[in-house]
Amino acid sequence: MGLFRLLFWVAIIFAGIWIWRRFVSNARKPRPREDAAAPMVRCAHCGVHIPKTQALSQDQQWYCSQAHLEQGPRTGDR
Repeated sequence: MGLFRLLFWVAIIFAGIWIWRRFVSNARKPRPREDAAAPMVRCAHCGVHIPKTQALSQDQQWYCSQAHLEQGPRTGDR
């Protein structure tokens, strides 16, 4: 009966440690924020929206590529 009691307490202690470690590891994981989306800008030439970090700017206007930056803003009826 003493061996059974010892095995029972060892199992309880290991289960407690396992549950505690799972709780602690889940608490440390950073949760992605929903409002953490990259700010988007619109290309002055073609109108495509791209992340601001990938866009090229000139004269307070944004462009999606070097070619569109060189062509400049599109004029005309849109």
